[in-house]
Amino acid sequence: MRVFRGLPNAESRAPCALTIGNFDGVHRGHRVVLGRVAERARALGALAVAITFDPHPLAVLHPERAPQPLSTVEHKLELLAAEGLDGVLVMPFTHELAGQSPRQFVEETLVAGLGARAVVVGGDMRFGKGNAGNVDTLRDLGKELGFEVDVVADEGVAGQDDDRRWSSTWVRELVAAGDVAGAADVLGRPHRVTGTVVHGDHRGRELGYPTANLAPDAVGAVPADGVYAGWLARGGGTAGSERLPAAISVGTNPTFDGSQRRVEAYVLDRDDLDLYGETVALEFTHRLRPTLRFTGVDDLVRQMADDVARCRELLDVTAPA
Repeated sequence: MRVFRGLPNAESRAPCALTIGNFDGVHRGHRVVLGRVAERARALGALAVAITFDPHPLAVLHPERAPQPLSTVEHKLELLAAEGLDGVLVMPFTHELAGQSPRQFVEETLVAGLGARAVVVGGDMRFGKGNAGNVDTLRDLGKELGFEVDVVADEGVAGQDDDRRWSSTWVRELVAAGDVAGAADVLGRPHRVTGTVVHGDHRGRELGYPTANLAPDAVGAVPADGVYAGWLARGGGTAGSERLPAAISVGTNPTFDGSQRRVEAYVLDRDDLDLYGETVALEFTHRLRPTLRFTGVDDLVRQMADDVARCRELLDVTAPA
């Protein structure tokens, strides 16, 4: 899959079927749309392309309302590639881009820039200055400029009683509540937080459970305080990277009167790893319990042993002999 950080030059441009969106997390709803793009591209003998934005538009227009990203740009591109796309255009989101009228965006980016022959979108798609453009706008421009518009309905969406549609907002709500299993159901895979391993208090090593602490600028919505089972993926979790079973803690270490919220992971039954300075991805699969304040270190260590045993069970990992 080719990745463009700006509109391709004339030599690289080819007729395409495309879609537009932030694709934060590339959840199951996104994949329905992406699958339709690939189908339309095959039917037209064109390329399947997605347009996405970096940073998130709200981070530019209303920083105070910008959501925590669900994935790094690199992980997003890896997930998009897995959906059979031929190319992704990562558009830098700027005030200038936000000021384009719907017609200007369609003419310059979709038609002249990418050679659009089909555009696949959800029914709530909005675009252009002030979000003035919608599906009807797109259809009118398509008739005039020579591309088809395919609207994907929110069908059956999540399989929940309330038929709530799959969305990045829903994933963030589930993660914020600590429901990482529910988030994984919407995403179609475990939610992850990616960051560089930094030095902490080294208290975990003293207690027999050395942890990898993520830097405060780690990317990915952080789950509610608590203890989780999951995986530590080395190399930032890129395809083929080593994945190690882990017990993950999110919180302030109240037993030691901590004040800084941290995300740290103990790789099960390993005390020989040197991960400092390495970028890792922590994947959250199950929530074990909330964060607790213990009356003494002995009680804490006993609970940590129970947590590790529970993680082995949930992750189907055999204890060392």
